[in-house]
Amino acid sequence: MPGPKQILIIGGGFAGLACAQKLADDPRFRVTLIDRENHHLFQPLLYQVATTSLAAPDIARSLRGILSKAENVKVLMDSINKVDPDAKIAYSDRREYPFDYLVLACGARTSFFGKDEWAEHTIGLKSLGDAHRIRARVLSALERAEITTDLAERRRLMTILLIGGGPTGVELAGAFSDLVRRAMRSDFRNIDPAELNIILVQSGDRLLKPFDPQLSAYAKHRLQDLGVEILLGPRVDDIQPGRAHLNEGSSSPLVSDDNWIEAETIIWAAGVQANDLTRQIGVETDRGGRISVEPDLSIPGHPDLFAAGDIINLVDKNGVQVPGLSPAAAQAGKHIAKLLKEEARLETTTHAGRKVSLRPKFAYWDKGTMAIIGKNVAVMQTQRIRMKGLFAWISWLLVHVAFLVGFRAKLFVLLQWAYAYLVDKPGARVFVNRGSRD
Repeated sequence: MPGPKQILIIGGGFAGLACAQKLADDPRFRVTLIDRENHHLFQPLLYQVATTSLAAPDIARSLRGILSKAENVKVLMDSINKVDPDAKIAYSDRREYPFDYLVLACGARTSFFGKDEWAEHTIGLKSLGDAHRIRARVLSALERAEITTDLAERRRLMTILLIGGGPTGVELAGAFSDLVRRAMRSDFRNIDPAELNIILVQSGDRLLKPFDPQLSAYAKHRLQDLGVEILLGPRVDDIQPGRAHLNEGSSSPLVSDDNWIEAETIIWAAGVQANDLTRQIGVETDRGGRISVEPDLSIPGHPDLFAAGDIINLVDKNGVQVPGLSPAAAQAGKHIAKLLKEEARLETTTHAGRKVSLRPKFAYWDKGTMAIIGKNVAVMQTQRIRMKGLFAWISWLLVHVAFLVGFRAKLFVLLQWAYAYLVDKPGARVFVNRGSRD
């Protein structure tokens, strides 16, 4: 009788965690989950940490804690930098990890479209560290603006530039507007936080391109009502410390005659690309580094290697392009686990694995796409439903709370939101001044 299969999962995001949970307590498998962080992060709410509405523990939970009762699952904090698909070994700087099956769910990183030097002057939003940096940058800038008597410097300090009009850029813009115009308006004496300049630059002709055009237009008008300056059409073609350059002019008073925008806080929300590990395996990837997986989510030419989450490019069996969203990643992780369980069952009963050609194809269940636009307002769409305003916001809240890992997190986040809703005083407004001494 064959021994337990060694399953190596790289990445503790939605795909990797869902796969590990589905394989938990199955004696036919020995699962090792490796992540460079020690926690599972609920990324859809990351912007709320950046804008002080939530604290880090509200949206992150220890991977070991989540999987502590699964005796066949081992969690390790390490960073894989190489995979040999033929030898079936993954490598880090510390050790080697042999496997029978590999699940690659290592996620995406910020893409600067070939201008990686811009990373030094901007902040993305992919991790808790990024969220804390954004929060510290904005709050620190307001503190410095309160002190300075130089009006030009004060204006620069009180300007936030968001590059990218997707859900991240839109949600950050709305949340920052609410923060300064409601929660912090009475906190300063020399400045009015409501005068914070929030600029959102989108090179296309509308915000939220994956959404219905009417919802995109609604999002734009809603943000403008909140005081956000929206620049559609111009593209950022240079970023330097404290400023960014547009490739064409604008009538906005916040853009200089030579097309520069001066801003203390520059947030990059314009693009992502797959983890560099996808290019190292030796299979074909698209321009964003995503692997064009087989219909069963296996990696072409390697039926024992699978990929899921942000790193795959796939049209499912129903002709639907699988999006890089958390529900899609979780569904993919569960699909892989179900497939592995079925193959283990066949191997146990027949001593012969199922033919790869007979594996079930992945089908994505589209639960809809949402984006929040400030307090009480959101847009939501599914294949059949288009929704905006308060009811969309309530749906957004319920869906996101439902997806949080752990009862405590759900209850605490719900209470936090209720408090912030009633008193307009988000509680996570503390930051560490890196220039100070202990």
